[in-house]
Amino acid sequence: MRLLLANANTTEAITQLCAKAARQVAAPGTEIVPATPRFGPAVISSRVEDAIAAHGVLDLLASHAGQVDAVVLAVSLDTALEAARQLMPCPVVGMTEAACFTACLTGGRFGLVTVGGVESYRDRIAKHGLNERLAGLRGVAASAQDAVRDPEGVAALLLPEIVALAAAGADSVILGGAAMAGMAAWLQPRAPVPLLDGIACGVKLAEALVGLRLPKPGTGSFAALQGRESLGLAGPLAALLRGA
Repeated sequence: MRLLLANANTTEAITQLCAKAARQVAAPGTEIVPATPRFGPAVISSRVEDAIAAHGVLDLLASHAGQVDAVVLAVSLDTALEAARQLMPCPVVGMTEAACFTACLTGGRFGLVTVGGVESYRDRIAKHGLNERLAGLRGVAASAQDAVRDPEGVAALLLPEIVALAAAGADSVILGGAAMAGMAAWLQPRAPVPLLDGIACGVKLAEALVGLRLPKPGTGSFAALQGRESLGLAGPLAALLRGA
């Protein structure tokens, strides 16, 4: 089984951090294929950057279409998730989507802690229809770059917020952010509730979807496109729009 681990940021260090975390949980025989877009923002931290990155990650996915068995979006805002799911001929899982639905299987309500602001996560959780399962969101004064450079320092900032979310009723807490991939292993011994790593959840759910061998929808809004013309797109992406 080949899983494409597609970062939507152009920071290669984050791609490799996610790849390391993915390989630690992948089943024997699962090959992790990490990939970084050829253009786009270094780190997505705004709506504008997320919109730009959507094109970059779709361009990236198209270049791997037919070569992988599933895709895990290694970007915490699940950038272009729905479009990627329509575009690709294989299952596509968003890392935060995977963590949220895994959280629903571990208890009643969940929390999410991240670096920086939280409102984009609120929007994403609402889009997944899980507002009523959300116990709270917490952000710390750090950046994704800080998490890559000083993971132990950022982990120390996250721990009090995890404890606070548990006190507010969270039965599990998601570590929101691709730059925090693998950090759950350090924090879990000191955390009062299960900690969920989106990369780990995404890999295991992607493996399960491949094993289920579900067909792609033939009708509806996630059916493959046919006969759509475009201008200026890279060849693989333009070809998928045409239905090639």
